[in-house]
Amino acid sequence: MTPDVDAAMGRALELAAAAQEWGDTPIGAVVLGPDGTVLAEAANEREKRGDPTAHAEVLALRAAAQVHGDGWRLTGTTLVVTLEPCTMCAGASVLARVARVVYGADDPKAGAAGSLWDVVRDRRLNHRPEVVAGVRADESGALLRAFFRGRRGL
Repeated sequence: MTPDVDAAMGRALELAAAAQEWGDTPIGAVVLGPDGTVLAEAANEREKRGDPTAHAEVLALRAAAQVHGDGWRLTGTTLVVTLEPCTMCAGASVLARVARVVYGADDPKAGAAGSLWDVVRDRRLNHRPEVVAGVRADESGALLRAFFRGRRGL
């Protein structure tokens, strides 16, 4: 793992923790440019915005597309996210032409980067990002478990 990816995951974890303040599931995402610089970052805002598509990954990809020079194509970029992307977010990363998806904790209930589905590496699609799983997975998983324990009143 490169220092920029580790730093980006650290920032994604900070963003994820902040999402709890407005009642959202703690998931954070950072998009790195081809040179490793941060293009955009976001936390989950489904509850905050009342928008089912306001996942951290989608918000970060949208913001990155505004600053990355090639319109909607995020060629050469890396999406760093605390939880394995769902089908919507995995599909968005494919459609945006992200080069690499790096995530922390696996999501056995909804993960679409290898756990439940494998959208990002489906050979029928015209783009398949590299996937790096398990980066700081313990920290990501602990944050999510604590959030859901609190929601269940345990």
